[in-house]
Amino acid sequence: MSKTASLNTEGGQFDYPVVSGSVGPDVIDIRKLYGQTGMFTFDPGFTSTASCESALTYIDGDEGVLLHRGYPIGQLAEHSSFMEVSYLLLNGELPSADELKTFETTITRHTMLHEQLATFYRGFRRDAHPMAIMCGVVGALSAFYHDSTDISDPQHRKISSHRLIAKMPTIAAMAYKYSVGQPFLYPDNNLSYTGNFLRMTFGVPAEEYEVVPAVEKALDRIFILHADHEQNASTSTVRLAGSSGANPFACIAAGIACLWGPAHGGANEAALNMLHEIGTPDKIPHYIERAKDKNDPFRLMGFGHRVYKNYDPRATVMQKTVREVFDALKVSDPVFEVALRLEEMALNDDYFVEKKLFPNVDFYSGVILSAIGFPTTMFTALFALARTVGWVAQWNEMISDPGQKIGRPRQLYTGPTQRDYVPLDKR
Repeated sequence: MSKTASLNTEGGQFDYPVVSGSVGPDVIDIRKLYGQTGMFTFDPGFTSTASCESALTYIDGDEGVLLHRGYPIGQLAEHSSFMEVSYLLLNGELPSADELKTFETTITRHTMLHEQLATFYRGFRRDAHPMAIMCGVVGALSAFYHDSTDISDPQHRKISSHRLIAKMPTIAAMAYKYSVGQPFLYPDNNLSYTGNFLRMTFGVPAEEYEVVPAVEKALDRIFILHADHEQNASTSTVRLAGSSGANPFACIAAGIACLWGPAHGGANEAALNMLHEIGTPDKIPHYIERAKDKNDPFRLMGFGHRVYKNYDPRATVMQKTVREVFDALKVSDPVFEVALRLEEMALNDDYFVEKKLFPNVDFYSGVILSAIGFPTTMFTALFALARTVGWVAQWNEMISDPGQKIGRPRQLYTGPTQRDYVPLDKR
């Protein structure tokens, strides 16, 4: 017998089906609620609302679990590549060797940007934030690639998905180059996805750029960890924009704009700034006490998560990765020592343990990116680069759903009731 949940109102009792997924909490299907009761649910922030059905990513925040198509994030970060994870998210299964080679070749062939877009970059101020540039350039792609904007055509969707994944590193690297006044570098098809991005970002025409394997692996791992994260704010934005039938380039531009917010994609920059503010390990106890004081504006950035109420599984991978990068680059940075000591002290402090304020992926990723040489303004741009594959996969899944409707949240209205207009001379 199927399960139901009952709602008792002044109008009577109403039963709603309880639906089970393959794993995770059951959901109450309330799609008929308004028609039967004349009432809505009230859920600010959508903390208790499933906005869609998805087979891409599963998170158990209480247990610290993150799965992509069923595969634990730790296993993917340890053994896979970003291109392989991209294929997995897009197609549902890990690729064979031949499938992966074909996919990598397809992505590589789409890395070039239309030459006129170089002129588009020069319309921005030199000090424009890379995320502002990325919003504009990605949105402008629909003006250059008309042959892949018919969302009803599966082949168009496939081509636009490949183009977005392929061109995002080029777009991000060009945003960086423009900000520092260096010439753009064209992609090198002999390099890997991540190695190519490193060269386009830090290479110069007059010199041969050497990709450091440990750095390439670390950045590829960061891309994997940021590839998708269920129905977060930016992903929900992409889906909401896509539900109107907007072209894929516009939808991803909307996701980039949402990700730019400091409460979302800017968290790793905030965490790094906090570590710099602390400065040295001996000052940590003072800052921990400040973090406990509700009247003090200081907060420990990079600790806690909207979903995870346990240790962020991505942070475990990052802690190992940061050591590998520092060893490879011979970095001696007190920020790293501050990060390690702060984590140790916080995890052994009853206040943080009781509130389940564990380190998240942003706590370490900013330190790693800074060691590699990225300025803080590029941190969120790198997040957008990696998350594009998740956005594209989520968008494709939504478009392929025959039951998908345009997103239309409702509200609890608290404004004035109906009143008559008063002429200007009577006010």
